[in-house]
Amino acid sequence: MPRYRGGPVRFADRSDQRVPDFTHSPYGPLVDTTLRVATWNLWWRFGPWEERRAGILAALRDLDADVVGLQEVWGEGQANLARLLGDELGYHVEYGARLDLGGVLMGNAVLCRWPITSSEQRELPAIPGKDEMRGILRADVDGPRGPFQVFTTHLNYRFDQSAIRQDQVRELCRFVQESRPREYPPIVTGDFNADPHSDEMRMLTGQAATPEEALVFHDAWRAAGDGPGYTWRNENPFAAIDLEPDRRIDYVLVGWPREGGRGNVVSAEVFGTEAVEGVHPSDHAGVVAELRY
Repeated sequence: MPRYRGGPVRFADRSDQRVPDFTHSPYGPLVDTTLRVATWNLWWRFGPWEERRAGILAALRDLDADVVGLQEVWGEGQANLARLLGDELGYHVEYGARLDLGGVLMGNAVLCRWPITSSEQRELPAIPGKDEMRGILRADVDGPRGPFQVFTTHLNYRFDQSAIRQDQVRELCRFVQESRPREYPPIVTGDFNADPHSDEMRMLTGQAATPEEALVFHDAWRAAGDGPGYTWRNENPFAAIDLEPDRRIDYVLVGWPREGGRGNVVSAEVFGTEAVEGVHPSDHAGVVAELRY
């Protein structure tokens, strides 16, 4: 719900109820149409990766998102998992990778229902000896109610590397800021390997000093999710083997709403939690959010 600024809240006449009249909100009348945005880490080729692919495909088909940010997407030669999924599901695809694991790449991807008009990949910083070859992928989408930009990323994973992740968040925000102008709030998806109370996530959501002036994101789960929203869940045997606590480390983030409340989060859910034919699709669950669009 938008926060009111400057002056009293006006209320519409709804018989004996006093209901906020959004025609007088800072955003004007709110749009009813939405954009369905998801994020999911696909666990590269770890575990029974060929068997997992069927579960990934089934989950994404059921999800029916408009745009999906993916992490740990394998690529080999001219093929990559994102392209294979896109061909099956009818999505436009953009893929970018920096990490080469014995001839098989690990990277990020964007799947989108509508054409991707341009894209850019940027490296994330890390200190020598702790560089996991992370990156950010931006896709510019020609959507039916106006263009928008979606970024997807994957930060360093170790618990003791918050300082590196903070530097990576600064680079992410710099990239987002340099990618203007845009009419729709920037959308950022990814596996941040950080819980919501970490310094790096506080920087992104305005609970600590923001890296770039006037750039702050709403955490979709915090805005509209129900419950803890764990995406690293020990009920998943692929996650349980790492002996880490349940955590919420995967995010859909969106910049401050625009006119009509465009970008406002109206719902958020976790998906990909169930095994398909006895095999979990990934070691992570994903997040899907509905944004006004």
